[in-house]
Amino acid sequence: MDFLIAAQRWIQGAVSSELSAYATTRDWTLLAAILPLGVFFGAIHALTPGHGKTVLASYVMGSRLAVGRGLAVAGTLASVHVLTAVVLAFTATWLVTRTLGGAGRAPALENISRGLLMAIGLWLLLRAIRERDHPHSEGLMVGVIAGLIPCPLTLFAMFLALSRGVPEAGLTFAAAMLFGVAFTLGAVATGTILARDWMLKLIDRHGGSIERVSRGLDGLSGLLLLLIGALQFLS
Repeated sequence: MDFLIAAQRWIQGAVSSELSAYATTRDWTLLAAILPLGVFFGAIHALTPGHGKTVLASYVMGSRLAVGRGLAVAGTLASVHVLTAVVLAFTATWLVTRTLGGAGRAPALENISRGLLMAIGLWLLLRAIRERDHPHSEGLMVGVIAGLIPCPLTLFAMFLALSRGVPEAGLTFAAAMLFGVAFTLGAVATGTILARDWMLKLIDRHGGSIERVSRGLDGLSGLLLLLIGALQFLS
């Protein structure tokens, strides 16, 4: 965790330096250099807390999603996570906390996301009890809801770019960030799905019931999402 905190500080310093240099020179080669940095920073930044990894892993663990659909959920989460920060920076700065301790947070959206996650958790739990299937659109809905919490690094970059009068630099960085965040979240989804499938095959090989275990995982996912939402409200 200390490494991730140090990496986060290094990333913010590097982003500030790159955006400030571009604002001063308006050199497009500097803007192009932001792209690979943004992808790399996005992938590293997504490893820190607050990017929906636990929500994503909890959901796909109990679902019957294949890797392709799991990647779609991860991509949706990453897209909404980054784009929410961009929209907030341009249109709804009154929602964003700018105090030293809460810089880059949007409490109103975070509370909405937490409440909706708890509602999804309750739905998954009830469905596990009633033996209902997963609708195809459900995973994307989970990605949208979990992504409503805006990406703090994207907010930081957007506010910095807007304050320097170079919104194009902020948007370039946000686009690159999206790919980096999606890469990390996609790896989480893929790893969780492969581990789930391996566990189900192992249980089936030893005489267990796949349907019974799947329902159990569905119920466990619901409980985890309820717990995650409740703990986030209390934090």
